Amino acid sequence: MKPYQQIPIVECGEPLVAIPLELFAVESPHPYEKLGAPYGDRSPYYLRQSVLANLITAQNYLQQQHPNWRIQIFDAYRPVEVQQFMVEYSFAQIIATQKLNLSEISESDRQQIWQQVYQFWAPPSLDPATPPPHSTGAAIDLTLVDEGGNTINMGSAIDEISPISYPDYFANSTNAIEQQYHAHRQLLSNVMQTSGFQRHPNEWWHFSCGDQMWAWLSNQANPINTVIARYGREGARG
Repeated sequence: MKPYQQIPIVECGEPLVAIPLELFAVESPHPYEKLGAPYGDRSPYYLRQSVLANLITAQNYLQQQHPNWRIQIFDAYRPVEVQQFMVEYSFAQIIATQKLNLSEISESDRQQIWQQVYQFWAPPSLDPATPPPHSTGAAIDLTLVDEGGNTINMGSAIDEISPISYPDYFANSTNAIEQQYHAHRQLLSNVMQTSGFQRHPNEWWHFSCGDQMWAWLSNQANPINTVIARYGREGARG
């Protein structure tokens, strides 16, 4: 169990609503649908109503500093079935990248690979008490684009399973280009956190508002005024 999964959830019942994609830049085609992830008749471009309102606020803050820049949405709502697909896909990618033969690796090596996967991916739990953040409709993966629609370079790709994806990986670099990567990550973080979001400790691109991870991070930042999660897994309510 991840630490944030111990946070209680009191579901508020707020609906999932469609993201008005015309307001944002969008990764198209959707990266997980392109891989064959099983969304069925559900769309990834949904968020809880208040989370979407905060995202729009974040883009307004961004444009106060950089007119005509936009938030680019990579992923938002994610059914547990898609979480399962992507966890298995990521495991297979590590196997392929390292040129390993799955039938020949030891159980210990297999578990080490799973540990790498779960540093970045939440377990695809169906337990209502431990939902994957994206399955609540309260988490979103994103980056920024400039006025020409060019993706801002953050120094690593979204979903890269590597320490380079840690938000502060470039914080102490003396290389000018890497300093710029850090500045871009900080810009994204600042506009999102100013709008009520919290950033995943291991992922510069992942932000949430109202789920267990958000509550856990909020309580770490302000232990005197503790909060609980208000969004559970969408579709898990009785």
